Amino acid sequence: MMDWFDAPDYRLARWLIERGMAAIYLLAFVCVLDQFPALLGERGLLPVPRFLHGLRFRDEPTLFRLHYSDRLLRAVGWAGVLVAGALLLNLPQGGPLWLPMLAWFILWLLYLSIVNVGQRFYSFGWESLLLEAGFIAIFLGNASTAPPFLVLLLFRWLVFRVELGAGLIKLRGDSCWRDLTCMDFHHETQPMPGPLSWYFHRLPRPLHRIEVLGNYVAQLVAPFMLFLPQPIAAVGALLMIGTQLYLMVSGNYAWLNALALVIAFAALPDAWIGRLLPAGAPAAPLAPTPFWFVVVVLLFAGVVAVLSYWPVRNLIGPGQRMNYSFNRLHLVNTYGAFGSVTRERHEVVLEGTQSERLTDSAVWREYEFRGKPGNPGRRPRQFAPYHLRLDWLMWFAALSPRYAEDWLLPLVHKLLRNDPAITRLLRDVPFHDAPPRWIRGQLYHYRFTTPAERRAGGGWWVRELVANYLPPLTLPQGASRGRGGGARAAS
Repeated sequence: MMDWFDAPDYRLARWLIERGMAAIYLLAFVCVLDQFPALLGERGLLPVPRFLHGLRFRDEPTLFRLHYSDRLLRAVGWAGVLVAGALLLNLPQGGPLWLPMLAWFILWLLYLSIVNVGQRFYSFGWESLLLEAGFIAIFLGNASTAPPFLVLLLFRWLVFRVELGAGLIKLRGDSCWRDLTCMDFHHETQPMPGPLSWYFHRLPRPLHRIEVLGNYVAQLVAPFMLFLPQPIAAVGALLMIGTQLYLMVSGNYAWLNALALVIAFAALPDAWIGRLLPAGAPAAPLAPTPFWFVVVVLLFAGVVAVLSYWPVRNLIGPGQRMNYSFNRLHLVNTYGAFGSVTRERHEVVLEGTQSERLTDSAVWREYEFRGKPGNPGRRPRQFAPYHLRLDWLMWFAALSPRYAEDWLLPLVHKLLRNDPAITRLLRDVPFHDAPPRWIRGQLYHYRFTTPAERRAGGGWWVRELVANYLPPLTLPQGASRGRGGGARAAS
C-alpha cells in the first residue's frame, strides 16, 4: 500500500460519491429520454441536425457529429441509464480496476455528446459540473483498491471553485448581497420556487440577513477549510453540505445542490461518515494499488493543474465570468450563481383561443407548465433534482425576450398544432379535441400572497397583467395544422 497515494480511511466517502454521482447521471439520462427529442430532436424546437450543419468536430466534440437521429439519441440515453444503473448497484466497481474506469468514461462521453449539441436547453452550469465531476470519478478506483487521496483532493478543488465562485460573484455583483437584503426577494423571484419557498419568503427580515451571512460563511470561508488538516476540512465540508440541503428544500435547482453535496463528501473521513450514517460499504481487504494506475492519476492531476490556470485567473480577476467552460470537454470550469437578484417576479403566460376572429368575446385559455408558476392558486411543487428545461427557459424569457428569440416561436408553432411531443412536457393543455386557432403571450407580475391573503383562501400567488408579451399568432390560411408552415401575427 502506498501511504502517500492511498487514502484507505476514505472508502465510505468514495462509496457515497460513486452512488450519488451514479444516481445523478441516471436522472440526467432519464431527462434526456423524456425531453430531448421534443426540444432538440429532428422535429424539435432547436433541431440538432440544423445546429451541427457546418460545425467542425473540434467546435463541438460529440458522437452525433457524423449523424444524428432521434433513434440514435434514445439509444445513447438508454445506454447512459444502463451504465449509471450498473454503477449505482456497485457492479463495475466489483470487477477489475479498468472496468469502473471504463464505465465512468462511457457516461462522461455520452453526456458530453448530449451537452455539446444541447444549445440553449443545455447551457446551465450544472451540466458542466456533472461532466467535470464525472471525469474525476473515472479515477476513483474499484472496490478492492484504496481511494486515491489525490483524486479526493481534485473533488475538493472542484467544490472549492463551485462555492468560492458563487461567493465572489455575489460580492462583486448585486448591492443587495453587500447590504444583506437579497434574501428579502430571492425566495419569491428565484427561477422555480418549491413547495416551501412561500414559507422561506415570509421569514422575518432578521432571519433573511442571517441567510445572507450564512451564504458568505459557506461560500467564502468553508472552501478554504477543505485543504486544512482534519478535523477542519471535515467541518468545512459539513458547512457546505448543510447549506446545500437548505438550498434543496427552499427551491428547485435541478441537480446542482445534490451534486455539490455529493462531491463535498470527499473531505469527510470514514470516522465522520460512520457517525452520520447507520451503515456504509462493507470493509473488504484492500489489494495493492497497481503502478500503472498511480501513473495515470498523476498525469490526470497534472492536466487539471494546467487547466486550472484559466478558472483561477477568472476568480481573482475583476471581470469574473459565471458558469463558463474554457474548453469544449467541460473540464476544470468556473462556476457561480445569482450575481444579481431580481426584485420582482414576472412570468410569461401562454394562452390560446379557438375563436376564428379576435374579438372582445374571444375566450382565452391558459397553458399550464409543470413547474413554473401559472395558476395563482396552485402550490409550487418540488421537482429538483430533476430538471424541467422548458420551464427554466420560460423564466429567462420573462427576464428578456432575447433569451427566447430562437425557441419561443417554434414552441408556439408546435402548440398551434397540438404537437404531442411538446404538449406532454406541459402540465395542462386546454385544447384536447382540436388545437387552438390563435396563441398569444401575456406578461404578468407575480408575488407571493401575504399570510392574511392565504388564510382568506387567496392561494399562493397574486398576479397582475403587465403587458402583452407576444402578439396573437395563428397558422397561415390553408396551412395544415398537422405539420409544416410557420405562424403569422394578427393584422
